[in-house]
This record gives sequence, structure tokens and C-alpha cells, in this order.
Amino acid sequence: MTDIENRLVLGVLVNPFAGVGGAVGLKGSDGSDTREEALRRGATPMAVDRMSRALAGLAARTSGLEVLTWGGAMGEDSCRAAGLPARSLGEPPSPSEADDTRRAARALVDAGAQLLLFAGGDGTARDLVDALGEDDVPVLGVPAGCKMHSAVYAINPEAAGELLAELVDGGLVALHEAEVRDIDEEAFRAGRVQARHYGDLNVPAEARYLQQVKCGGREVEDLVVTEIAAWVIDTLEPDTYYLVGSGSTVAVVMEQLGLPNTLLGVDIIRNEEVVAADVGADRILEVIGDAPARALLTVIGGQGHLFGRGNQQFSPAVIRRLGKGRIDILASRTKLGTLEGRPLVVDTGDAELDRSLCGLWPVISGYEDTLLYRVATDAGH
Repeated sequence: MTDIENRLVLGVLVNPFAGVGGAVGLKGSDGSDTREEALRRGATPMAVDRMSRALAGLAARTSGLEVLTWGGAMGEDSCRAAGLPARSLGEPPSPSEADDTRRAARALVDAGAQLLLFAGGDGTARDLVDALGEDDVPVLGVPAGCKMHSAVYAINPEAAGELLAELVDGGLVALHEAEVRDIDEEAFRAGRVQARHYGDLNVPAEARYLQQVKCGGREVEDLVVTEIAAWVIDTLEPDTYYLVGSGSTVAVVMEQLGLPNTLLGVDIIRNEEVVAADVGADRILEVIGDAPARALLTVIGGQGHLFGRGNQQFSPAVIRRLGKGRIDILASRTKLGTLEGRPLVVDTGDAELDRSLCGLWPVISGYEDTLLYRVATDAGH
């Protein structure tokens, strides 16, 4: 990548005292009293070091990466130890508390972090659920706590780094909704595991399915596209306008709905009925008005254009009216694989809008199967 908007923007956040009670037998680190007792017993905080281990493999990939973090032990120290340039957004208190983690997480995401890498345990994961709310920014945990019953962690710091390196290099990485568990520390210390569902976070998970799909040939590709269409149909929102873009992948959605389709145009459907066919940008805005609306798009195989090639009906005004979170990309792993790691490209004619569209996007690649893939303003690395 040559421009900053074409980089992966990574947020790095460390709970410096995560896991501090484990080695000294306290079975947790929640609360200032537990932390102080752990330090009194001679505990050595390890979260900063574990985060630096996760980041070590990224120092050679800075051309495709921008790093945002928080000062001192809440992230900056780990980045420095890993030799990874980072921009700190704030200074941590000493010692930091849960409110500081939540505040820092929110600030990193608001500043443009497309993925939040954090070091901590279940308590830190709960803080992120609270901080991010309905925001769907993916997170990935570097295991550093005493209790890690939540499903948001890599198996070790190095595994987290390898997954991030794959993302930076343009690899196909799946996106899953993972459960965050709330563990009762008092019961845990008494030998009882009492856990409840606290919330969910989107987590990137390494996916190595591309070779299988490519080896399967055309019949497998047809099946995958059919599964993509089935998942889209199963998740259609009632009383919502859907702008159905051009391309054969999206056409299968219309085929399965039993609806006529403009293969090289844009149709509008609502409640599984066509309400306008082969529409232009002005007509789109006229039809959808202020009502709920989404778009179903695919990409040009081998080229990777998302906007600006063959779908100019999605004008800057239409895209802004929808918002990034209401645009669904449909593409099989085989189609993404033809890009050989290059990002999807946006060329709307509005440079400011193009920059705002850059970053990691979810791509529907099968039934209940979503990948993270990079969108940029050019096809370079």
C-alpha cells in the first residue's frame, strides 16, 4: 500500500494487570484489592510482554499497517518492545482500572481502528463488550488473564500475530461471532465454575478453505454461490428495501426468490417483491426515501472493484444514504482467491468517500460464513 487509507488500522490495547493474580494463587485479577494483594505476594505482570510477542512479527509489515494504541503499559510499551511504530492516543493512569480500558477501547475505535487487538482475560473481554456496544469492529484477544473461558482469544500470543500477519498480507480470514463469558471470581476461588453469557464480539479466525474450494472446480463454486444466496434470503429484513447490484453471484439471490433480474443493472426489492427494475441513482433515492435500505453487491472477479466499475448507479449520494454498515458484499472464496491477496477497490469519483470506505469489510462467502477482506482505493499491497 502507498497511501495511509489503504492500510490496515490496528488498535492495540493492554490491560497491564491481567492475569497478575494467577501465579500467586489468587485465581483472578479483578478488582484493585486483588491486584494489590497479588503485587504484595511478588506477582510479575506479564500482559505487556505477551502483547509484544504477538506484535513481533508485524514490525516488517509496516507498509501495510497503521497502529493506534494507548500510552505506557496500556499498549505503547508493547509496541516499542516489538519494534512496531505506533501512535498513542492518550496517557494511562497508574494503575489503570476497568473504566480506563473501556474508555481507551472506545477512543481507539472512534479514531479509526478497524481491528482491536487486546491483551487480557475474561474481565477485559467484558469491558470491550461494554465499550463497543453495537459496534461491530472485530477484536482479537491475546491470552493474558487467569480466566479465559470466553471464545475471543488466540491460542497463544504468537498465533494472534500470525493471524494478523495473514490479514496484513491480504489473506482470507473468516469472521465469527464469539461468546464472552462472565465468571464469578469468588465462586472460582472456592472451586466452583459459575459462568454466564455476557455478550458477543466479532472475532477474526484463520480460515484455510481456499485451496479446497479451488480444487473442487466449477461444481463446487456453483454450490457455494447457491449457499451464499440461501443465507442472504434467510436473513432478509422485513419492510426493508434491497438494492440488488449487478453480477452473477447476486443474480442467484433473485433466481432463488423467483424474481426477474437485471443482470447488468440494479433492481430494488422489498418483502421479496420487485418494486423497481433497472434503476439509476436518482430513482434509487426517490424509491427508498428515508425507509430502511440495504445493498447486495458482488465484486468483479480478477479485478476486485466494489464500486466504480459497472455499478455507477451506486453514486456517492446513494452510498452515503446507505452507510457502510448497510452494504453487503457477496463473494465466494474462489472469487476472492483470484485477487491473489489484492484488496477490493473503490473508485466512486469522490475521494473523501473512497477514503471513508477503506478498511476491513465482512464478505458473505457461504451459508453462515463470513470473511474479513480489505477494501482500498487502489489494488496495490
